[in-house]
Amino acid sequence: MISLTQEILLQGDANTAARKAARWLLNKKPIRSLIDWGVSFSLWPPHMTTSCCGTEFGSFAASRFDSERFGMLPFSSARQSNLLVIEGTMTRKMARAVRIVWEQMPEPKYVIAMGACSLEGGIFWNSYNLVLPSEIGLPVDIYMPGCPTRPEALARGLLMLQKRIRGEGALRNLLKEEGAEHLVATI
Repeated sequence: MISLTQEILLQGDANTAARKAARWLLNKKPIRSLIDWGVSFSLWPPHMTTSCCGTEFGSFAASRFDSERFGMLPFSSARQSNLLVIEGTMTRKMARAVRIVWEQMPEPKYVIAMGACSLEGGIFWNSYNLVLPSEIGLPVDIYMPGCPTRPEALARGLLMLQKRIRGEGALRNLLKEEGAEHLVATI
């Protein structure tokens, strides 16, 4: 007859076994590079058009530039998207909505701020209702200047973000949040 303590020793802890299996998989180079490649070419931003940069974002998604060719598909739901593009001016009222969308996005998530208004305020620099992404706690990965930012610049910014994802790793921030710093060091 096996006692309860012996049964636990024979069976093991499922959470510990799952963590060990995940660590083993994530430490394999082909798996890591495949995950990073997959995330970098499946960037889905929700529609958050706030100002004139939205027309340039729309032209980037149109047939001339074809954002799908770059691995970006504009999406309508925050819960299935992983890239937030701040397109120009963001008011206090819109900042609340942007923050809610940011919190609903799954990890790994990224932010691109395009246009002079999202960088330092642009022509509205002294307006009482203008909010910058840093003021609402959004960690911006790529800043793109311009008034408005051209679709070519958005394509370049997207390529820079993809290169950054493949270089740093897509799961790096996710593992830090879960308290698995020992995994991050090996990744």
